[in-house]
Amino acid sequence: MRILVTGATGFIGRALVARLAADEGTAVTALVRREYREKPLPLTLQRILPRIALVIADLRDFEATVGALQAAKPDMIFHLAAAGVRDPFLPLEIALAHNLHGTVNLIRAAFEVQAGGRPPAQLITGRTPGEQTVMNHYAASKAAAWQVCRMYGRTQGWPVVGATIYQAYGPGQGDGNLIPAALAAAEDGRDFPLTSGSQQRDWIYVDDVVEGLLAVANAGLAGGSSVDLGSGRLISVADAVRNVYELIGGKGRPLVGALPSRPGEEQVQVADVRMTKELTGWKTAVGFEEGLRKTANNQQITINR
Repeated sequence: MRILVTGATGFIGRALVARLAADEGTAVTALVRREYREKPLPLTLQRILPRIALVIADLRDFEATVGALQAAKPDMIFHLAAAGVRDPFLPLEIALAHNLHGTVNLIRAAFEVQAGGRPPAQLITGRTPGEQTVMNHYAASKAAAWQVCRMYGRTQGWPVVGATIYQAYGPGQGDGNLIPAALAAAEDGRDFPLTSGSQQRDWIYVDDVVEGLLAVANAGLAGGSSVDLGSGRLISVADAVRNVYELIGGKGRPLVGALPSRPGEEQVQVADVRMTKELTGWKTAVGFEEGLRKTANNQQITINR
């Protein structure tokens, strides 16, 4: 099977590409941005370059997108490319260009132009739980993109399926995210200022995200349908940081309430795990505490010093 992954240099994209490349009989193509003509790929991808192919394209460019699919000839596409994951208040025109128009270009190239010679059996697009309340430009542009995907799935029968990825964490995540930032502070013995941390989140370890995406791909879901990838267990942001400090030990501590809360932030985000299990047979395998330990061990952080 030939599989194309967009957003292959991102946190989840790298993990997915590595997992797919380990499967015999799977030919993986990673779609990366034009900047990677000049700068090196992330180490995760460099290590597996003999087992994967690369195509360079900007999804905002329809002709370049068609060319990428002509080169990859995918039987399946995982669409994880997005702008604004770490900067959700990026300028709206940039969010729309990448997340809405880039997605539309990809699905039109795949199913309307059939640039790979024939349409792929399925396109799984990553979604964000922020689409439920659209409190920033990133979430709004992702919500708009999904509505277009849903429309094509229902009116044209194109096999475009959504997978809403909840609070992912794990080895290789950027330092600007909560868990790696808290781990680094705890390791250094520094205090960690945060807001009230009352937001309840559904945390999912990156390996579980990857297996969930594969389960969605294998479930034969109807175009325009969507499922949630999460654990179904809520842990507040403050408690997540407390768990980090309890795991690592040392002199620092979380400073809950030291920062102002962001207005309008959604208080509860939790996956509908029952529906996902019914439709795909998948559920998470790694609990939050185990996932923190795996992440710390991978980063060679000493535990309970």
